[in-house]
Parts: sequence; C-alpha cells; structure tokens
Amino acid sequence: MKVICVGWNYPAHNQELAGPTPNKPTIFCKPDSALLKQNKPFYVPDFMGQIDYELEVVIRINRLGKGIAEKFASRYYTEVGLGIDFTAREMQQTARNNGQPWDLCKGFDNSAAISEFYPLTDFNTIDNLHFRLDINGHIVQQGYTGDMLFKPDQLIAYISRYYTLKIGDLLFTGTPAGVGAVKPGDRLQAYLENQLLMDFEIK
Repeated sequence: MKVICVGWNYPAHNQELAGPTPNKPTIFCKPDSALLKQNKPFYVPDFMGQIDYELEVVIRINRLGKGIAEKFASRYYTEVGLGIDFTAREMQQTARNNGQPWDLCKGFDNSAAISEFYPLTDFNTIDNLHFRLDINGHIVQQGYTGDMLFKPDQLIAYISRYYTLKIGDLLFTGTPAGVGAVKPGDRLQAYLENQLLMDFEIK
C-alpha cells in the first residue's frame, strides 16, 4: 500500500510557511513504515531537530484505478479518517532551500499517525468537513475541507495519472494553518466534525 500526501493545499498554511500557491498538486509519498496506528505514542527522534504536527483529512482508497476521470473519482473512496503528518521542519526548510526532496523530513518512521476509518456517510460530503487538533486541551489547528486548493476528487484524478491506486492506499489531503512543534508530554486529540478520532501522547 502507498501513503500519498499533498503539500501546499490550504492557502492559509502556505502563507504561514511562506510557501507557494501551486497551480497543480504538490505530491510526495511516505513508506508504509511511517504509519503509526491505534493511538500509539509518538516518540520524538532526538537527532532530527524540530518536529511539527500537521493535521489532515485522510481518504482510504477502496478500489483499483488508473487514469481516473474526476467525475468518477468519488467511486474510489467511501471511508475517511484523520492523520498527522509529522514533519522535521528544520530539515524540510534546508531541503526547500537546496531544491532537495522531502523524503527524509516527511517519511521517517512513525511520521504518519492515522486514526481508524469510518464511512463518509457518518459525517458529511468530503468537501464539507470540519476538523481540528487540540494539544493539552487547547485548539491549535482548525480546518475545513472546503478551503482546499485541490479537492479530493481532483487529487485522485491527478494522482492516478502517475500512480495506479490500489485498495488500501491512503491519501493525506493537506494541512490547514496552525502547525507547530510537539514535545514530550504533549497529548494530541484530533476531531472530525466534533467526533474524537485520535488521542495519543508524545514521548
């Protein structure tokens, strides 16, 4: 299975990191060893500098597809969850400055924490979802999927031109503004439409 991620997909987040406003999706991947499941704690790697949280809506692909037309993209997912794209921020900035890829700063072990997945019908349409992240009881990120530059169906159509999508592939759809560093002792709680989906600790 693949973990496919989208960068620079929320304008306010792009502004907070002085990032670009892309005219096509910015895509990168994480290996399956990046997955962190079942609310297990995240251990901060002590050799990678500042590690930031980035809360995202995650879609799980439910059928095989290649070259999917946007008008048919909604047939390729029925479940949704939340994920946190942990990012070694200083390493990423160095990579950006040097025109290097993001593999190490984004794809290290346990850098893709994910919730359980639930039927999308339990919530709302994919373009009308509210989500948020609390750290130690304080809201640090609030997002709305309607603010995405590239909607999920557009992303699936674009990505499937290059990658065959397979059952179980995960699509991290981008993070809103409010990213910041985690530290040992933090408790992260993530909500989708006010339903708690993630609750774990940083160590």
